[in-house]
Amino acid sequence: MAKQLSEQLAELSLLAKSTEAAVVAAQKEALDKIAAGNGQARAATKVVATVYQQIKSVGGVAARNWSADQAKIAAEIAVDYAIASVEQAKLAVLDAIDARAVVEEAKQMEGA
Repeated sequence: MAKQLSEQLAELSLLAKSTEAAVVAAQKEALDKIAAGNGQARAATKVVATVYQQIKSVGGVAARNWSADQAKIAAEIAVDYAIASVEQAKLAVLDAIDARAVVEEAKQMEGA
């Protein structure tokens, strides 16, 4: 036997309420997931900002270290140049002494 119209309308009403409750629950769940996702996105953004600052800091340290290394190399080159200059001066003095000795020997040979 077929159900009466009032019974069918009652079932339809229950089904509509049940569907409405499911939609509300799904909307709440979706909003909760969006809120959680937003929180995670904000946390990730903070982490990225922190990492970026650390990278900038490391870059600054690297630049300072590079400048220090360049200064050290320049100082080493200057010291090497100074040592070479002293060695050249030493050779010039020895050449002058040798030349004087040759002149003195030549004078003695002429006088003898």
